[in-house]
Amino acid sequence: MKNMRFLVDECTGKRFANLMEEEGYDVLFVGDVMLSASDEEIMRRSEEDDRILITDDKDFGELVFRLRRPTKGVILLRSGINPEKRLEALIKLLNNHEIKEKFIVLKENSVRIRKIRP
Repeated sequence: MKNMRFLVDECTGKRFANLMEEEGYDVLFVGDVMLSASDEEIMRRSEEDDRILITDDKDFGELVFRLRRPTKGVILLRSGINPEKRLEALIKLLNNHEIKEKFIVLKENSVRIRKIRP
């Protein structure tokens, strides 16, 4: 799954993005490429660059399901603030599930996966 591309939201943190990069993932950090962008702009960039968005922001659920914004996928992190533990949970997810075109709520000990309908 290291061939997948990710966009890490500012609220998720630069440290988390750096840890992903250290593990060999193709990662862009929103704070580096589009500082203070709106959720709509972030979602659009994710789609245009064929990147799965990783965020802590629950508002993306509304963009995906209510407003039907196109996306390659969203992973909503709901686990604690420890970036290393979050990365462990993410790697486990990536090794065990198909994540493209899904809205995923990831906690340290659970995962909820919902297919995104076009």
